[in-house]
Amino acid sequence: MKIRLIAIAAGIGLLLSFGACKKKEEPVQQAPAPAHETMMPKGESMMPKGETRIVVPDSVKGKWEAVKIEILDKTSNKKEVVTIKLGSEYTIPNSNIKIKVGDFLPDFRMDGLSITSSSGELKNPAVHITVYEGDKEIFKSWLYSNFPTIHPFQHEKYSLTLIEAIPAKK
Repeated sequence: MKIRLIAIAAGIGLLLSFGACKKKEEPVQQAPAPAHETMMPKGESMMPKGETRIVVPDSVKGKWEAVKIEILDKTSNKKEVVTIKLGSEYTIPNSNIKIKVGDFLPDFRMDGLSITSSSGELKNPAVHITVYEGDKEIFKSWLYSNFPTIHPFQHEKYSLTLIEAIPAKK
């Protein structure tokens, strides 16, 4: 009786193992490797090619007069908040650093190559600035009030932070 049970168990085991060997495995689908030309260097993002366009909506034009920017002197740890009119320049005293203030967008939004304001409300305030050291342009980008560490101005001596926008007088 024992031998019979062992033989039956062995037979069932053999049948199951043969059945398992015949099981067809589905091939694993692999994503095709990207072509060499489309690979981006490390650290670069997939941005559309072309010239970025800044569009200040009519609902925003003329509503803002100036911005307040905090200038931190990293060597002395001294902070100074300056008010700079939109479209004007400011030179940091005792330096050759000049800040040129461009457009202000109260609700910054970037969609492809177009930069605009989604509304007239101060939801995501940003100002476009160009910084020169002497005659050399060293920074041309946006300062974000809510996100000061996104694409910040990087300089060995100074740091710049957008504090607030000054509405135009009615």
